[in-house]
Amino acid sequence: MARLGEHKLSVGYPQGLPDLTVSSLKLRVHVGESALMGCVVQSTEEKPVDKVDWVFSKGEHAENEYVLYYYSSLSVPTGRFQNRSRLVGDLLRNDGSLLLQDVQKADEGIYTCEIRLKNEGSVSKKFVLLHVLPEEPKELRVHVGDPIQMGCFFRSTEERRVTRVNWMFSSGKHAQEEIVLSYDFNMHSGTFQGQGRFRNRVDLTGDISRNDGSIMLQTVKKSDQGVYTCSIYLGKLESRKTIVLHVIQDESPRSISTTTETAGKQQGILDGNQLVIIVGIVCATLLLLPVLILIVKKTKWNKSSVSSIASVKSLENKEKTSSEKHVYSSITTWETAERGPSGESEATYMTMHPVWRSSPKASSLALSSARIK
Repeated sequence: MARLGEHKLSVGYPQGLPDLTVSSLKLRVHVGESALMGCVVQSTEEKPVDKVDWVFSKGEHAENEYVLYYYSSLSVPTGRFQNRSRLVGDLLRNDGSLLLQDVQKADEGIYTCEIRLKNEGSVSKKFVLLHVLPEEPKELRVHVGDPIQMGCFFRSTEERRVTRVNWMFSSGKHAQEEIVLSYDFNMHSGTFQGQGRFRNRVDLTGDISRNDGSIMLQTVKKSDQGVYTCSIYLGKLESRKTIVLHVIQDESPRSISTTTETAGKQQGILDGNQLVIIVGIVCATLLLLPVLILIVKKTKWNKSSVSSIASVKSLENKEKTSSEKHVYSSITTWETAERGPSGESEATYMTMHPVWRSSPKASSLALSSARIK
């Protein structure tokens, strides 16, 4: 909360009211919270309020929207504020304050209060600039054994003293509520005390003078999981907040240690197996190497033998072909021209027979027997 200033203007008023007192305030509130906007007239004597108008505007030149008006002892909330706004000030003591509940983002803007006291010739006018912040988390998570802080505020432009703070816990929908912490300004000289199983584990850490009733829960247990409800009071005014707490159970140190040892053993076994496999591969390679060398040499020898045989056969075939050609070419053909009794020429024919390798004598005999007379 920040006070922007307060000043008095002397202006002409249509109804003959001479003075208009103007003050401005600023208030920040989260979505879903309540906002108390004060409208108190500073006067030397307490007088009842005769008339109050609360008007909302998005900006300086935006159209005005009535929030609530009070006249002749009748308070009437209007429009979208109908079920969320009400006068909470002491109308008998110059107080026309407004409580706006379940604040929404659309509620951000300028709120103007015009208040007139009974038998007064002036009207006081106050402005409240309301800033609406994003909603705070409604669910919190904490690990077992850790501390957790839970906030609870009553947003107000007025410096009113917090009179009571109550924190309640429930483990389920139909479970009985337990008191977590209770604070009462009018009793025990304003001290607080934890209750039941929360005793000695809960502290009121909020600044009561600033309408802050936040608590810190120490050494959270699994059984602390559930719904926490805070009720903070300014006199008879109440602001309520609900928080759902989730407690996360961690693994015990012994379990973590056992898991680590098991993982180490498994890693050691895995390393031993890998060494055995590597040694086996090396030994097998050394044993198989001579066999591989013999196989390679035998393969090369077989290829060489096949090549030699093929060369010999090729050479024999070549020699055979040359011999046949030589025999055939050594045989010549000739004709004898002799005339027979009829006077015609007589032809001489020669028949050729292939002759294989033989002695020169056999060749002569073959040629002699081939002649035909």
